[in-house]
Order: sequence, then C-alpha cells, then structure tokens
Amino acid sequence: MIKVKICGIRTTEAALHATEEGADFVGMIFVPNRRRSIAISDAKNIVERLQHVSKHRTLTVGLFANQPISAIIEISERVGLDMVQLCGDEPLEYCDQIPIPLIKSVHVPKQAVDAEFVEGLAIKLEQFSKAGHIIALDTLVDGLEGGTGSSFNWDIANHLSKDGYEFMLSGGLDPDNLATAIEKIRPWGVDVSSGVETEGEKDEAKISAFIAICRQLPATSGWEGGT
Repeated sequence: MIKVKICGIRTTEAALHATEEGADFVGMIFVPNRRRSIAISDAKNIVERLQHVSKHRTLTVGLFANQPISAIIEISERVGLDMVQLCGDEPLEYCDQIPIPLIKSVHVPKQAVDAEFVEGLAIKLEQFSKAGHIIALDTLVDGLEGGTGSSFNWDIANHLSKDGYEFMLSGGLDPDNLATAIEKIRPWGVDVSSGVETEGEKDEAKISAFIAICRQLPATSGWEGGT
C-alpha cells in the first residue's frame, strides 16, 4: 500500500482522526517560528494519546531544519517520537548522527532543471537510501523548509521512480490531484499538510478523502519501519 504521512499536526483530534483513517505517519513541526510549530508539551500529549487509543500503528515524526543535533535528540526523547524528519540542507554525515529512523527532505525547484541537476538528485537519493534513510521529495521555496503548498515538476519524480528510486512525494498534494500524482509517479509514499486543511486548520473530511485515495493502489516494496 502507498504509505501516507499527514504532517503539520497540532491537535490530538487531528492526530487521532488521521490514525483512525489509517495514516502510516503523523508529523509534528518543531522548527521555531513556523505557523504549524507545536509545543513540546502538546506533542508529548499527542504521542501518549496515540499510544493508548489508536488501534492502527501510526509512527510519530518530528520535523526539524538545520537545528543542533543535541536539541533534536533531546526533543525526540522528551516527546517520545518514533522518527525524525530533517527539512533543511543537512548533509548525510549530519543525518547519520540521529539515533532513530530518519526521513530526509530533498528539495526540487519549481522552475525547469537540466539533466545535470536530475543526475545529481539521483546520486543524493542513492546516498541517503543506502544509509537507510527515507527520502521525501519536496518543493524548493526560498525561506521555507517544507509546507509550501506548491508542487515541483512531477516529470522529475516520474523519471526517478522509473529508475527505481523510492521516495515520499510531497509539495502541493491534495485530494483533487492525488490520484493523478500516484498514477503518474507511483511513489513509495505521499506526504501532505496544507492540502488537507481548510482556513489553516486540519479538515477531517479532507484527511479521510486523501487517505482513501492512497489505499487504491499498491506501492513498491521498501522501508517498512515496523508499520
């Protein structure tokens, strides 16, 4: 099955609904000064509720960007996170120091890119994948590390998928364009935040619709992480 990550979770209600609908991951943002950032205490409460209430084994993911490794580890332990997602320009050597499973966001510009860029992107995916990390392809927007609400050129993702690279597809997905994205790219997983919101808040109907679409098609084999 296509793996599904609902990101930017800030309330217990949204987290519980996502898990009840079958989300594989729920993401919470710990990058300072971001609109969807969550307090450590609130995140801890969400994790504890999911552990006691959810029947579906959903992994909790903390999002960080260019922050000290010591701070990431401390927050992860205090909250009880299952995974970390790094959304900045962290190199492989940095990622390898995180002691729990990791998702690495790799940013793709919206404008046209040449063959050399795609080749370099493929090399980066291979390096991170060989190290055991999940890759999330997201849209490059200056000043933002994810949560942009806009798509990059899906032809790039399609090319990488056909070459055998597995990744999460992120950036600008919503219930209206998700089926097209899955059919075109066949990603290992999909990641959404603003696409399942209404007026800046998680919308349960949109979360349900998004996950339902994902369950229609199988994914390639790959990282399971106990799910």
